[in-house]
Formats: sequence, C-alpha cells, structure tokens
Amino acid sequence: MKKVLSIAGSDPSGGAGIQADIKTITAHKHYAMAVIVSLTAQNTTAVSGVLDCLPEFVESQIDSVLSDITPDAIKLGMLSNSNIMHSVAKMLKQYNCKNIVLDPVMVATTGGRLMDDNALGVYIDELFALARVVTPNLPEASVLSGIEIKNIDDMRAAAIKISNYGCKSVLIKGGHWREDAAVDLLYENGEFTEFSAIKIDTKNTHGTGCTLSSAIACNIASGLNVKDSVKNAKDYVTNALKNAIAIGHGNGPINHCWNL
Repeated sequence: MKKVLSIAGSDPSGGAGIQADIKTITAHKHYAMAVIVSLTAQNTTAVSGVLDCLPEFVESQIDSVLSDITPDAIKLGMLSNSNIMHSVAKMLKQYNCKNIVLDPVMVATTGGRLMDDNALGVYIDELFALARVVTPNLPEASVLSGIEIKNIDDMRAAAIKISNYGCKSVLIKGGHWREDAAVDLLYENGEFTEFSAIKIDTKNTHGTGCTLSSAIACNIASGLNVKDSVKNAKDYVTNALKNAIAIGHGNGPINHCWNL
C-alpha cells in the first residue's frame, strides 16, 4: 500500500483541509497520514477562527511520522505563518523528502484568509524549491506571479514566472476563469499542457483545491508522472463535483468518496 502524508490545517466541517485529504487518499486506496499545523473554526459559510500549532510541535509531529514511515508522496496544504513554513521546510530537508505537492492555500472558498500576508516571501524562498509540483488557483497564481490573469496567455506567463522560484512544475487551476469549462494549465520542462473539463454547475465546491492536490499526490505516489497524475486527479475531482453533497447552508462539500 502506498503511503501519502498531508501537512495542512484542519477543517472541522470535513469538506477541506486535512479531512478532505484523508478522504481523498483513502478513496485512492492509499494509506493516509496527517500532520495538523493549524486548527480552523470553519464550515460551509465562513472561516471564523484559526489557531496555529507551535512550530516546535509541528516539527515533532513531522519527525514522529518520518522517523517511522517513509511516505511515497507528501501534500502541503495550509501553512499559515512564516514560523510554521520554516519548520516544515526544515524537516522536509532533514529527511530528504521527495514527491512533494505544494498547494498554496491563501484564501478559503468562503473568503477567509488562511495565510499571513507577510509570510509569502518565506513561503516562496523555503518551500518552492522542494516541490515537484505547485498548484495555485487563479487568484493565488496572480499573487505569486504579480500578473493579473485574464486569459490563457496570462496563465502561461504566470506559470513561467512561478516556475522561476525553483519548483519543478506548476499547475495553475483555472476553475475561476471561464464559465463554460474548467481549464487547468501545467507547465513542466518548458512545455505547456492544458486540461479541460466541462464546468459543473454547482455551488458545492468546498474543498476542491485541497482535493485536487491530494489526488495528484496519490497518483504520483502510485508511480505516475506529473502529467498523468494531473489528468487522473482532474477526472477524480470532476466526478466528485458531479456528485457534490448538499450539506450545510453555504458552499457544500464535493463528494470525495464518489468512487467507493
């Protein structure tokens, strides 16, 4: 059984964060491990609070896992402040971790801020070079690149700029761009690949980004290359959206277990 570690924040409503990652990894029939770096108070309507773990305890959690179990892939989700980012980077370097999927979680689906504004420089400097693939959505890609993204050419320019931070490949998730299709753009080894799917008409999209990055990590853990991993992950998320669950009063969760 392949083993996938998620290092991220907790979503008590179950749709995003660590909870979404565990569901996604399990749905891929892999063994899920989790290091919680932040507790959030959130549901389908809003993020009402964030309580960060002490960096030393984050390091202790990671050390406990990696000293005992070697993951086949690692997904990095919400990392809210520069001290936590430094601790995570330190431990990943110490254990020479591979197959890292970095998902720049900055803002929740409901609009709540999940990363300190002053932490972005540390995030880029310490984590991007460790990543096999970075998976920003359009707003995150705009922040990371400094480019206002309005079309596919802007996505290409942003992907190139983000790759210059040292990551091996960049996947810009384009679900916010077009009304008729969800177009994602992968930049790897100087080449672009577009992944397009019919846009599902649903408000229940809570956890989409977390789930996609976790699914990519699962496919990489299975031995697939990044391009095939992205393709399979996008198919998985599209079906999770088709089977999204009307739970809660806001943006309900996608169905991570649609294939079980």
